[in-house]
Amino acid sequence: MAENSFEFKIDKWVFHVPRERYYNENDSWVTIDGNIATVGITDFRQTMVGDIIFVELPEPGKAVEQFDEAGSYESNKTLLDLISPISGVIKEVNEKLIDKPELVNHDPYGDGWFIKVEIKDFVSNKENLLNAEGYFDYMKRKAEEENKKLKGIL
Repeated sequence: MAENSFEFKIDKWVFHVPRERYYNENDSWVTIDGNIATVGITDFRQTMVGDIIFVELPEPGKAVEQFDEAGSYESNKTLLDLISPISGVIKEVNEKLIDKPELVNHDPYGDGWFIKVEIKDFVSNKENLLNAEGYFDYMKRKAEEENKKLKGIL
């Protein structure tokens, strides 16, 4: 990732936060193209959970509200829900993830996306989202806390 993202290095990790997206505090991202939103999980989240080994995707046509579960993913450490940053109707799911869940780890902001949603009301949803700079600051604090935990400081 280049100039289009914020970058944060801590210990052995390097995290990227692309500028052209919105984020929720559940480490999901969203990009908007017309009335379609693409949703995935952040670089920080995929790094913290480890190798993703299974993805469960919702059915297209399902309505989803902002902050609802919109799928799940399992790593070698834990099982987590994909928390939707946006309200609308699921129009498409990334079926590549069924056979290749590792795409989330290798390319969380590209081929590792989870769902595409026809947006219901982005204006009101946007009020509850962070821009890239806001998420970057939030993520940095979380990464520093996690690093302290791993080093036995907390």
